[in-house]
Amino acid sequence: MSVHAAEKAKTESAVHDEKKERADKIDFKMVTFSLAGKEYGIDIMNVKEIAKAGRFTYVPNAAPFVRGVYNLRGDIISVIDLRTMFHLPAERKAEGALESLLILQVEEHVFGVIVDGIDKVVGVSRAGIQPPHPIFGDVNVKYILGIIESQGKLFIILNVEKLFAPKKAEAEKTTVEDLAPGRVRDLGLADRTMDNKADSAGDLTADFIKETLLAFRLFAVSSVNDAWFRKRYEEWRGMRQAMDLQLKEQGEAEQFLETFYSPCTGQLWSDEYAAAVGALMPDFKGKAINVWNPGCGKGHETFSLACLLKHKFPDARVKIWANDSDLLAISMAPNMVFMVENVPDLYVPYMVRGRNGWTFLPAIRDSIFFEFHDVLNANPIPPADVILCRDTVSFLPENDQKRLLADFGEKTKHGGLLILGTNERMPLEGWKAVKADGVSAYVKGA
Repeated sequence: MSVHAAEKAKTESAVHDEKKERADKIDFKMVTFSLAGKEYGIDIMNVKEIAKAGRFTYVPNAAPFVRGVYNLRGDIISVIDLRTMFHLPAERKAEGALESLLILQVEEHVFGVIVDGIDKVVGVSRAGIQPPHPIFGDVNVKYILGIIESQGKLFIILNVEKLFAPKKAEAEKTTVEDLAPGRVRDLGLADRTMDNKADSAGDLTADFIKETLLAFRLFAVSSVNDAWFRKRYEEWRGMRQAMDLQLKEQGEAEQFLETFYSPCTGQLWSDEYAAAVGALMPDFKGKAINVWNPGCGKGHETFSLACLLKHKFPDARVKIWANDSDLLAISMAPNMVFMVENVPDLYVPYMVRGRNGWTFLPAIRDSIFFEFHDVLNANPIPPADVILCRDTVSFLPENDQKRLLADFGEKTKHGGLLILGTNERMPLEGWKAVKADGVSAYVKGA
């Protein structure tokens, strides 16, 4: 190959890699829904929440696409039927039947739109959004933000800022601004009884929060953590009564997850927490204790458990297989340095002072084998007496959660101990829960 050809191939490869990188970047999230058999999307930043509702209160002299008004937790909002607005066919439902409702916000205006069905949150790359074209939808092209293919479907992304702009429309003289809550009250409708059936609205909103947790933080709600999620969702509703329930950015998803994490996450276990874990340890008969610690992060919990086992079983040979898929974290783990004033009493006898601070004694460090490893791949771990896996299972897709939990069952010795995150549960049979403050633990076959 000539030098020129080689340079050309190198350039083409770089361009290909750049295009792939742009395509792989997820920087736009949309709520997807269906209308007349076609798939649509709306920027998640415009979606306050979703609901199921019926028996909307009629508004006299409103445009044909206005179904009425709806009492959203004390706020009167307008409800627009997108199918009627776009002149699309719609299935006739019985009086009072529940409709799928997206609660949107455009500037300061909040209103609901009825669609055929609401699907989920989809994350895509803005670079992959194609310009709108009339052939793709039943909507005027000026109201389409773009078209994108994702997960085997073609989505038409609506531009709700243009579609529901608070100004007089050319063809329809009734606008969102005319139908705002203030205007509704002027019509004397605020005191009417709103017999809205929204029994499943909370379930739908909760489902969308689950979707956004998966999209933003890869947190999958399942039987492992559903009890925590339901409790947290009720707390969230109470915290944000006057705000949006939906999670519109990663920061809000992280805020929702604040109460999920186990005690002492990212730090050495406190003496109290270590004592709680130690109280659950079986009376190991052998001289060897094998431990598997998937998702060990930077190693704080690994060293904590190593010292605890050394303290509780001083004559035993402890071997811990600790792995994580975070290469930076796992590479830093073996050489952690601490300031002794920040170290709980349990660990001081197992540390030595060095140039930059205090480190663990060789006897402790040598008992741990840190490895860069994805837990979803084959796990060549010998039968384990203890598996420590806090707050890791929940950040896997639900099917992978089941696979990993089944693997725990195969890898754990009879009578062995499994420690999950404080807010995680073992849903599979063959395990008995053992109780301790702040610790979720199970004994196999007990």
